[in-house]
Amino acid sequence: MSSNGLPEPWTVRFSKSKSRQYFFNPQTKQSQWEEPEETDHAALKKYLVEHPLRVRCLHLLIKHKDSKRPASHRADPITITKEEALEELSVYQRKIEQGEKFEDLAKFRSDCSSFKRGGDLGFFAHGDMQPSFEKAAFALKVGQISGPVESASGVHLIKRVA
Repeated sequence: MSSNGLPEPWTVRFSKSKSRQYFFNPQTKQSQWEEPEETDHAALKKYLVEHPLRVRCLHLLIKHKDSKRPASHRADPITITKEEALEELSVYQRKIEQGEKFEDLAKFRSDCSSFKRGGDLGFFAHGDMQPSFEKAAFALKVGQISGPVESASGVHLIKRVA
């Protein structure tokens, strides 16, 4: 039995097309919706809380001139440096720490089109986001906010909401 509560070598995965988890045996290439026989249900449930298949996050993105696409609804082209973007991001981080709502600040300042939704990116699974963003998002606990995260898109603050 592995630490995820599944019999070896079974793994749990997420089906994007069906929006649900499924179980996969990499040796036999078998996949199924039901838990494999001999699954430790309590251990699997604990594992999925500690290692979610999907998370839902808000973010506040500040792009800089070296971003993958240095343009947004706010400015085209974006001319600030990465250092200036990080400095500005730290101002928003302090505002959040002082009690301002993350969603309000994302609506006001984020360079992502998600600004309209308070930075809400919805649910996403492993492999859906840029690696540095994904690593930071999946490391957060629900309600927790990251420090500055750099990606090809710019610099972010990330808040995990589910």
